[in-house]
Amino acid sequence: MEIKYPSTILNQSKGTTDTEKYLSRLCQNSFLSMWSFPNIYRDQGNSSNKGDGKEVCDLLVIFDNHVIIFSDKACSFPSSENIEVDWSRWYRKAVKKSADQIWGAERWLFSHPDRIFLDKQCQKKFPLLLPDKSKAKIHRIVTAHAVSKKCISELGGSGSLMIVPSIVGDMHFSDKSRSCLPFTIGQVDPQKGYVHVFDDTTLEIVMKTLDTVSDFVSYLGKKEAFITSGKLLSASGEDDLLAYYLKHVDYEGQHVFHIDSDADAIIIREGIWNNFVNSPERKAQIEADEISYSWDKLIELFLTHIFNGTSYYLSHIDISEQEKGLRLLARENRTRRRMLSLALHEILEKTPAHMRVTRTLLPSHLGDPYYLFLLLPRREHIDEKNYRDVRGSLLQQYCMITKLNFPEALDIVGIATESGIDSRYRSEDFLYYNARGWTKEEKTQAQKYETKLKELGMIGERTMTKKIIKEYPVSVIDKNKLKGSARNKPCPCGSGKKNKKCCGLV
Repeated sequence: MEIKYPSTILNQSKGTTDTEKYLSRLCQNSFLSMWSFPNIYRDQGNSSNKGDGKEVCDLLVIFDNHVIIFSDKACSFPSSENIEVDWSRWYRKAVKKSADQIWGAERWLFSHPDRIFLDKQCQKKFPLLLPDKSKAKIHRIVTAHAVSKKCISELGGSGSLMIVPSIVGDMHFSDKSRSCLPFTIGQVDPQKGYVHVFDDTTLEIVMKTLDTVSDFVSYLGKKEAFITSGKLLSASGEDDLLAYYLKHVDYEGQHVFHIDSDADAIIIREGIWNNFVNSPERKAQIEADEISYSWDKLIELFLTHIFNGTSYYLSHIDISEQEKGLRLLARENRTRRRMLSLALHEILEKTPAHMRVTRTLLPSHLGDPYYLFLLLPRREHIDEKNYRDVRGSLLQQYCMITKLNFPEALDIVGIATESGIDSRYRSEDFLYYNARGWTKEEKTQAQKYETKLKELGMIGERTMTKKIIKEYPVSVIDKNKLKGSARNKPCPCGSGKKNKKCCGLV
């Protein structure tokens, strides 16, 4: 689902070329506007201190300790009669040159984090803090266009470039003493850091399938570790590699690149992606995830008010401070966003407009925030200021009471709005309560709040819920759907196992 983003006081670039604009739209849908910045510039320290606007990278994402650096190149594919020569020329321009830009951007970002800007005139400072280099998890991504059509015409298939990790550095292109494998990507230069290469086909597939920052960086990190470990011999394309990852989970329910303990390495063959997207599991997941995008819109709504200066109340004026709380909301992966959205919509639908209700959503996993939802009726005779003041104060009190009742809670997120699904008014409050430094004074104050609210009848039987939902509403391994011989056929994922013991895809 595409979300429309308003202009903001940050005045971020939307990209300059058509491909950069497309990349920007994909990234803003995945990472949201606060954490995705197209066309970042650096100054060069000239005498006028205005800088000369050298572009650092085509797009930069900063989220937690993750730094994602994109370089976007749209180089037309040559059309001589020698496909190895054409590929070699295209690879040098579209991939190698982009990778060099990324490595250069990486050096500058961590050497001069105070000298990066949003505009070519170097007047608008980059608003977020970069993580410490020793803790940063850097993801380098080349988006290389104008190759898929040629790949299809020469090799058929989806147009995705093959992945062969044993091809390293200059082995990607031919010269007088060496031939190459056209339309095949390995490791551009392992000594400088792993680089992901997305082509026309796979850029959209990966970013629309993994459309939250948590899902996306989890895949990038595990893919890099998998490839550099030597356990992948080859993959028919990024799309099939992604499908293989999505169809395997560990005992904690996390996606992994699984291989049998008795296998040294695997080959991922063509067709897994098509089987995955056409499976009932994936179709059911897409339908179930539809409601989750209301979470994305809620985050953007809070961001819009922060950027445009229209927030009713701000605890911090500095955007970098406000970002810390909203980051918790944006850190949720797609499945968790579905669960949170369902919980919020449920109480909105079930609560009449004249009733107040709170619901505490307990963590699904260790480290997840505690969420406190508050619905408060808006009376006709109460003006906006009084209503918002009361609701904001109540939200803070309920968050402190949550810490009182759950001492182990470290991050508490409060979200408040009007009662009733069809309220004439609709406004939202967001509060992040960092409960790590819980003091005796705060505990005493929370106890007073709890006593007062109980006397007012505003704390009765506590409504709490702990929901764990399945990523795939239709089970990935549903043996009832596998008939007879289909259960004993080799699994399409290429593992060599029988269907009933592997992914369960017919």
